[in-house]
Amino acid sequence: SSRVVEIQSQMSERAVELLGLPEDRPCLLLDVGCGSGLSGDYISDEGHYWIGMDISPAMLDVAVEREVEGDLLLADVGHGIPFRPGMFDGCISISAVQWLCNADKKSHSPPKRLYRFFSTLYTALARGSRAVLQLYPENSEQLELITAQAMRAGFTGGMVVDYPNSTKAKKFFLCLFVGTSGTLPKGLGTECADGEETHQAKFTNERTRFRNAKGKSVKKSRDWILEKKERRRRQGKEVRADTKYTGRKRRPRF
Repeated sequence: SSRVVEIQSQMSERAVELLGLPEDRPCLLLDVGCGSGLSGDYISDEGHYWIGMDISPAMLDVAVEREVEGDLLLADVGHGIPFRPGMFDGCISISAVQWLCNADKKSHSPPKRLYRFFSTLYTALARGSRAVLQLYPENSEQLELITAQAMRAGFTGGMVVDYPNSTKAKKFFLCLFVGTSGTLPKGLGTECADGEETHQAKFTNERTRFRNAKGKSVKKSRDWILEKKERRRRQGKEVRADTKYTGRKRRPRF
């Protein structure tokens, strides 16, 4: 439903924000459990490139149909991340990693699968980069299991919790550092003495009409469409020529 899509997009946006990517160059990101590519859309809009992994052929079919800009790989991340060392500038994952805690087959050992995932992810990430994994833990044991295996694999960092005092809005982001221990970002909605942060969180959704706060074109506007088409041309994809009709709103049909 559209509500689910909206929440997913917000979490993708937040995960990418927590990666703290350099502003001056496009990055290559890994999206673990990419599903139909909703997070990927946001990554592409931000001008970055991505590769998505998912265990569900059906979800990846939807991503292909939607013509997402990233490359897609059908794989079980519990078997490890099959990319060369230092390839990615960051990794995000939305609501996927908690599935590694389930033993779906007799041969599955959750701690082993988690360790295999984290140790190969650590290798595939460039030094100084981050992985931000949003997850829905079933209980505190799951959180501890996941975090412990990440630390065993060499990551530093920890859990960033947004809106910890709200049952509905509370979100867990496992924020992991590779090769450098950064300072853990603050969770949204965590009170600070002068109330500044809660104030700040309120205004992030108000977009100006043509450009948002970061100076990027507002989604689905003509500028945004032209930029997206230009990016696809650079990737060597076939794109229709721009005309005066590009980005025009269609009249509703009755």
